[in-house]
Amino acid sequence: MLTELSSYLDAFIAAASEGSFSAAARKLGQTPAAVSKSVARLESQLGVRLFQRSTRSLALTTDGDRLYAQVRLPWTEIGDALTALRQGAGKPAGTLKVSMAHTVGRNYVLPLLDDFIERYPDVVLDLHFDNRQVDLIAQGYDVGIGGGIELTEGLIARELSRVHIVLATAPAYLERHAAPATPADLARHRGLLRRSLATGRLQPWTLKNRAGDELVATVRPVAVFDDPEAMTSAAARGLGIALLPLPHALPCLDSGELVRLLPDWYAETRPLTIYYSSRKLVPAKVRVFVEHVVERFRASGNAARFGQELG
Repeated sequence: MLTELSSYLDAFIAAASEGSFSAAARKLGQTPAAVSKSVARLESQLGVRLFQRSTRSLALTTDGDRLYAQVRLPWTEIGDALTALRQGAGKPAGTLKVSMAHTVGRNYVLPLLDDFIERYPDVVLDLHFDNRQVDLIAQGYDVGIGGGIELTEGLIARELSRVHIVLATAPAYLERHAAPATPADLARHRGLLRRSLATGRLQPWTLKNRAGDELVATVRPVAVFDDPEAMTSAAARGLGIALLPLPHALPCLDSGELVRLLPDWYAETRPLTIYYSSRKLVPAKVRVFVEHVVERFRASGNAARFGQELG
């Protein structure tokens, strides 16, 4: 009975996390029919319907959503504990599901992972790229990496870097328009604005300098973006002036595709962080991955570069 219940719960949690029986089957190494059958038997034993099924989608019912929220974390902890006992206490092993922002992940995190893979061959990295903050617990992630993260209950965040935001444009733009000498001059320039993914609102250009002065600059908007990578590309094409996070701007500043404007002025955003669940039993695979990224990120020099004013 306990063995059957275990397989039923494994199937249910995998299907809820992955959003389909096929994806759950790949994760568990079973057939979709076997996963579906296990979930159906769990529903029969409980006397409730856990999923709304259609030919194209699989969605949790209210009862299924409540059960998933209550059992996913403790069931994962039990599995982690049993895995640790079977494989040796504290030995990192298993699939590690990681969410990271596109540019930060591709340009700054991936280059740090070669020696991690060599050192921990029993850990399989399952990497997902998304500029939105994910719900680690509800979506089944082990670790998240990104900027502007709003820390919620049940999460621990380790700061990787403070992040400054700078004004930049392409040399081609400056051939057609005189560079601004003061923040007030920005009102005469074409601006590339950013919309917050979280709120849908335009982000103001709140600038500060080393002397502690702070102001909100005005600009003439010509385009609005919800993605900093696309905004950086637009600025490099000479479409206007953009206020860009240094992780996105640095490659183009280094190559000369972008030029820094008003170097005494900059903006700030929430730090770039790596975050994970604050559950009591942190799996070894999570612990060693977090420590590896924190250590290697600082050693790379990127932490210092992202927070500099470049003035």
